[in-house]
Amino acid sequence: MAGVPADSEHVSQSGGQPVGRVLGTADATPLQFWTAVSPGSYLQLDDVVVTRRELPGREPVTIAGVVTAVRARHEGAQFDSDVFAIADGMLPAQVQEAAEITVTRVDPEVYVPPTPGAPVLRATGSLRDAALHFDRMSRPVPIGTGRDGQPTYVNADFLDGTRGAHVSISGISGVATKTSFATFLLYSVFQSGVLGVDGVNAKALIFNVKGEDLLFLDHPNNRLDAATTAAYARLGLPAGPFPDVRVHAPPRAGDSTGTPDVSSRTTGVDSFYWTLAEFCAKRLLPYVFADSDDERQQYTMVVHAVTAQLARLATPADGGISLDGVRIGDYGTLVDHLVDQLSDEETRGIWSGSAVSLGTVNAFARRLINSKRDLSRLIRGDLAGRRPHEINTSESAQVTVVDLHNLPDRAQRFVVGVTLKTEFERKERAGTAKPLLFVVLDELNKYAPREGTSPIKEVLLDIAERGRSMGVILVGAQQTASEVERRIVTNSAVRVVGRLDPAEASRPEYGFLPPAQRQRVLLARPGTMFVNQPDIPVPLCLEFPFPAWATRHSEAGPPPSATLRSITQSADPFAVVGAASTDDIPF
Repeated sequence: MAGVPADSEHVSQSGGQPVGRVLGTADATPLQFWTAVSPGSYLQLDDVVVTRRELPGREPVTIAGVVTAVRARHEGAQFDSDVFAIADGMLPAQVQEAAEITVTRVDPEVYVPPTPGAPVLRATGSLRDAALHFDRMSRPVPIGTGRDGQPTYVNADFLDGTRGAHVSISGISGVATKTSFATFLLYSVFQSGVLGVDGVNAKALIFNVKGEDLLFLDHPNNRLDAATTAAYARLGLPAGPFPDVRVHAPPRAGDSTGTPDVSSRTTGVDSFYWTLAEFCAKRLLPYVFADSDDERQQYTMVVHAVTAQLARLATPADGGISLDGVRIGDYGTLVDHLVDQLSDEETRGIWSGSAVSLGTVNAFARRLINSKRDLSRLIRGDLAGRRPHEINTSESAQVTVVDLHNLPDRAQRFVVGVTLKTEFERKERAGTAKPLLFVVLDELNKYAPREGTSPIKEVLLDIAERGRSMGVILVGAQQTASEVERRIVTNSAVRVVGRLDPAEASRPEYGFLPPAQRQRVLLARPGTMFVNQPDIPVPLCLEFPFPAWATRHSEAGPPPSATLRSITQSADPFAVVGAASTDDIPF
């Protein structure tokens, strides 16, 4: 190749094109250097380049890196006004572009600076794979395409717990497309085959908190075009919906039949709830008080005392419970009964303990009364206990979607807390990490805030710190990582950033972003993400393709036949309307 020395010729044949030379007017270090861009060539942010350094008495060193800054200037100009004279041809000057390169790989690991004047090549093919450490990934998961249009990967070893686990996704709501990236990541993990035989039984639990956008993951997207299909093909993925999905929704408020509270999807949706007997026996009362501020109040002592009493005294009775000789058939009646017991001087000590003041008991009672409106449709005594109503990923489809968007905040916290507690305990009892369970939870800063403590936060911390060994992988999304519990963010092996608010981008939680990328996240378009993973020292900028599954009702193509069945629709019709026993006839 004319004009390219022999050492560069060898590299070029392995997948690179000459683009410039190492700059001699700026310091070159083993970890960062500048390159002058050749006339007729260009370098943009995120381009991957490579150069070589000859060493006496040993093999050459290949130095690869990513472009993290680009500048252009007039050489020969002294004053700002010279730009006009140069443009008019009255003053001789030359435009020179230069690019800052942050080193990503040195092979072999002899950390020497590149030689000024050494040719710099744009890395493609195997050189690009080596520069970004893709060649060292035994199980690469495609997550999008780089600025050069080539596939970008994340190492599955840092997703499934082999060497790390958990994903943290941050960005402005509605712009950063956090949930879209989370679902695409799940789709890629399930469809790329990186999990091998374990992928057949791997599960995902997704909490839907905004609208009904995630209720159509098993429907093809009718906006899918040839270009999007080709984008999936470049990543080695089929373009289609999730093949196996089950949707759970809460019962409608005031509906005695337990009909799922959804409007846009009418088939393949099952209602979930907890019976009064389950609420007492499984000690779920603390999750009624799941706000992070609650645990700092003294009345939490009353919460735990009442929880223990309910577990000891409540017995199932005709769909409801019997407590202190009283038949209780709904959550509101249970609350009223507990308040009466706590208001009576003779029984107060039995339920709250003798060392608790009346003011503390009253604080508990006030909050318990306020929960009636929010939780009455979730904690039931009028629906059949034998009717399938539990969220159980081990007996569900590959992807389980739990719809929360119609629930008030307290009810959302209750569902998230109880469901995560139940699933984590189930994995603990299983005693094995396989099959994997991926948990996708948006608004993580609400459930695991930096300050305070709550039952939900404790469960999430347990998942972040021990979930890797048990096969529970948290994919958390939030607008502000700075407001999420530090230990959860720290334990996330993969960190993803979309568009950020300027104040948030300056927080130390984003210290892994180079200065130029901190500025770029303020301008990032929907679908553009910056992904940081342990294998690669520089976060990678990528774009992931438009979802091949429907993200709203208007995009939903024909549903697969599997969605025509649901637990509710296939259950005993007498159980559907709330029969209390197999012998009762509900009319």
